[in-house]
Amino acid sequence: MGVKAVLPSYELGFYALVVTCAVLYSGSGIFEASRDSMNRKAFRDGIKPGWHYFGRKMDVADFEWVMWFTSFRNVIIFALSGHVLFGKICSMTVPQHRAVMYMIYGVLAVLGSMGLVYLMIILSHCLVLYSVALAKQKWLCYVAGLCCLASFKVEPFGSWQSGFVTGDFDLQDVLFYGGCTFTIMRCMSFALESSEREEGIYSIFDLLKYNFYLPFFFFGPVMTFDQFHAQVSTRELRRKDDEMKNIRVNAVLHVGAIIAVDIFFHFFYILTLPSDLKFVNRLSDWSLAGLAYSNLVYDWVKAAVMFGVINTIARLDHLDPPQPPKCITMLYIFAETHFDRGINDWLCKYVYDHIGENHDNVLKELLASTTTFAITTLWLGPCEVVYIWSLVNCFGLNFELWVQKFFQLGPFAKLEAKLSEAMSRRIRAAFGAVNFWAIVLYNILALNSLEFALLVTKRLLVTGFPVSTLSIWFITYCGVQLIKERERVLAIEEEDKGDKAKAE
Repeated sequence: MGVKAVLPSYELGFYALVVTCAVLYSGSGIFEASRDSMNRKAFRDGIKPGWHYFGRKMDVADFEWVMWFTSFRNVIIFALSGHVLFGKICSMTVPQHRAVMYMIYGVLAVLGSMGLVYLMIILSHCLVLYSVALAKQKWLCYVAGLCCLASFKVEPFGSWQSGFVTGDFDLQDVLFYGGCTFTIMRCMSFALESSEREEGIYSIFDLLKYNFYLPFFFFGPVMTFDQFHAQVSTRELRRKDDEMKNIRVNAVLHVGAIIAVDIFFHFFYILTLPSDLKFVNRLSDWSLAGLAYSNLVYDWVKAAVMFGVINTIARLDHLDPPQPPKCITMLYIFAETHFDRGINDWLCKYVYDHIGENHDNVLKELLASTTTFAITTLWLGPCEVVYIWSLVNCFGLNFELWVQKFFQLGPFAKLEAKLSEAMSRRIRAAFGAVNFWAIVLYNILALNSLEFALLVTKRLLVTGFPVSTLSIWFITYCGVQLIKERERVLAIEEEDKGDKAKAE
């Protein structure tokens, strides 16, 4: 059945009311738990003094978020502000050479922040993968690239290389591994694109311009080489209609998101609470479900803020970078679940879509998803939690296709054909609700811990059955219907835009 199946407005209103009440009720439980646990000894490391005038402490359990807005704040502002000013001058004076100017600024920034030895390590890997690209053999590019990536993610090779970098400051490890691993992904993209080029190969300077674009260097996102090269080589720099207005609006939204998260962390300790399983086990099933869901929403907000700020800088440089990830609130399909759109685009282009083709064949899909998650495991750093996370998400991705193929069989297809579009949408939403919680439970493995994921699963599916299980399933079903309604509206808008374009 089509995505444009319409439900009555009163039914959608009921769904919205149910979801709103459930979120408020669950949130009140988390708020009370946060207030009661503010002074617990077990939470001393995760909760620090905050707004004394409100009598609230702040959840500081997320190392990345604290790092960005304390020790790394001045570095970010200084480096990116310098890049923006430098990029503006280059765009106005020498637009045809702006990629070279970006490269020079990026090299100097990396040299000043991490030192000469680190820069030499980066350049050596670039040179190795450039040399491999000269052979124009895809399989060799994959092998060499993955071996280079493993040299940073598998011990003792990672520690051996990091040992060459002298100095000691809070961000050294973060910047070292961030810059190195993103460099390998960019170099692999360069090598793979070069192997497909019919005439000759791109120059080493094309690779360096691509890799040392500072906004993307340490934390991504990964923009595939073909897109970066095409966009940065454009000599006529023109803004789209209302582009600067959209950039300013996005910048304001990101600042608002940062302030909102800061406020949120003073009243909801969603990151620290899961660290004490005895305390969390005393929460109600509703609060526990809300806590697990909130962790995924927060991780999306964190990714959206980080990539949003970087993307804003890139748009000022007349680039069109990968979009921020799709919010977990808008997801009920495994294929759309990702927190880094750049890495997802990279994996889809060079691995997942390359092997799986149209993703309609069960065996090809199994091979494509297994290979994709194997590379993702290496990218994240092999360990027990990552192995489990990769396994269950790979299973979820394939299980979607298995269920789809099963219900496409003759008897089920004929049965659905007899149903109205609205009823078909309701049935699909019921299955989507199950999928939604599978996505939540599978991904809190990586965001929290295996123990917390098992606790939530046990409470929602075993000890909470049938009341909590069925009620949360129904609420999630209501949420999925609201997501489907948004998708329906967007599909109609896209169709209207297409019709107008054809008419013009």
